[in-house]
Amino acid sequence: MEATPEQDAAKPAAEELPPPAVTPREVELKLACSAEALTALRDAELIARHARNRGIVRRLEATYYDTPDCLLDRHGLSLRLRRSGRRHVQTLKRAKAGENPLARDEWEVPSPEGRLDLTLLPLAEIGEPLVSLPATSLAPAFATKVRRRIQKLDFAGAEIEIALDHGTIEAGEQSLPLCEVELELKSGDAAALYEFGLALLELAPLQIETASKAARGHRLAFGTAAQAQKAKPVTLCAQDNVDAAIAAILGNGYRHLMANLGPAMQAGSPEAVHQMRVSLRRLRTAFTLFRRELGPPALEPIAAEAKQLAHVLGPARNWDVFITETLPDIAAEGLDGVDLSPLSEAAVPQQAESYVAVHAALASRRVNRFLLGFGAVLERRGWRNGIESAALAVLAEPVGSFAGRVLARSHRKVLRRGRHFARLPPEARHELRLALKKLRYMAEFFLPLYAGQSAARKYLARLTRLQEALGVANDVATTYPLLGALRGGQLRPGVDFAAGAVLGWQRRHELEAAKALLKSWRKFAAATPFWT
Repeated sequence: MEATPEQDAAKPAAEELPPPAVTPREVELKLACSAEALTALRDAELIARHARNRGIVRRLEATYYDTPDCLLDRHGLSLRLRRSGRRHVQTLKRAKAGENPLARDEWEVPSPEGRLDLTLLPLAEIGEPLVSLPATSLAPAFATKVRRRIQKLDFAGAEIEIALDHGTIEAGEQSLPLCEVELELKSGDAAALYEFGLALLELAPLQIETASKAARGHRLAFGTAAQAQKAKPVTLCAQDNVDAAIAAILGNGYRHLMANLGPAMQAGSPEAVHQMRVSLRRLRTAFTLFRRELGPPALEPIAAEAKQLAHVLGPARNWDVFITETLPDIAAEGLDGVDLSPLSEAAVPQQAESYVAVHAALASRRVNRFLLGFGAVLERRGWRNGIESAALAVLAEPVGSFAGRVLARSHRKVLRRGRHFARLPPEARHELRLALKKLRYMAEFFLPLYAGQSAARKYLARLTRLQEALGVANDVATTYPLLGALRGGQLRPGVDFAAGAVLGWQRRHELEAAKALLKSWRKFAAATPFWT
């Protein structure tokens, strides 16, 4: 039925409808450096060549607020009141979970009275916990004092604000030096931030800083440490094409890697190193998958650097497992007359040495060039460049048919490797374990397409159990060279005796696991492929 003229008149015109609310967003790349590097960059020809102006210098003092139990920080929020000259500005920032690692929501309002006032913020838009938080529960937690030099740049079609910050973060009697370059995107593509960061890296030693000033201040004020982060599920839906799937899978792996970069730089960070290795294994599986299907040249150097970084992290992870898992598990058996402390004592310096190599690598130009270059490729979707015309058709293919094809192929490869399972030599079982691991990662990538299917959960459970059972033999292979390094070709009775006990225990454990291994294989081989 058609509307009457009166009804038409009652409808608001399209131009009268209020526009949908858009949450303001900050996109910013931080690069930590030394005071010497910051001085060198102030007069860099690269910056002058792209600058719109000569720059201005400001002295900024900011006080950050939170509750005594860090309620805002636990919700990914930071709240500050900053003074620049006579002007006061109140700012709330919120981490953007699962998105660009450089992006945060940001609400910034003038504070005419020069004091904290939550009512100045759009609380309804921001939501909890701020909406119901009494202002009296907030107190100063820490402060920053910064000398900032700001310039506007035009680079790669984007407008960038570069800030050279030098100052301190202060909490009570404690303080931390603050020396960094901030690149904030004002307009254009976020890839320009990574690309300009790469150009700066050629001029001075810089290191990606994944923690905000607020996060560093909270750690200083409350004595907390950055926590390792596990991988989040890949966000995929049936309407996506392969191009969108590549962006989702690689972006997920990149965020997982970056989330553990800061924690891995801390002393005593075995879980963060482990999670970085997991992210690199997942990424390398994705690189292999997309290389076979598309052959994108832009991913080749990134895949090579991911492999190299995984190689550097390997020894630290092996020593961590040996000290915190292998030896305690054996000690829990209560082996009579076996003192494992000589092994623990001898392993600690080896572990420390491996972490020196890890920290040096993560601070190096090579690794930071890899991370910045990877970020740029993701933002530009660089895998599209230089591929064959047939591969362009694959990019437009629905992700569901693509997933079914690659999962079926990987599944068949595993079944071929596991043929005559009971008679497989150790080397072949090791290759089978690696193939199973790749299949598991692929299945996890595409699992959101099969959400709610019990067959998918059952398949993954059987796959995981089989992979873990085969991993027992790998534990022995990993431990053997570690024990050799501890013995050092010398006669060390305490170490030698304990080393023999460890090998004997692992060998017995391997034989016991082997009894159930064939059963695990048969269950997996009989599992229904859920992608069909």
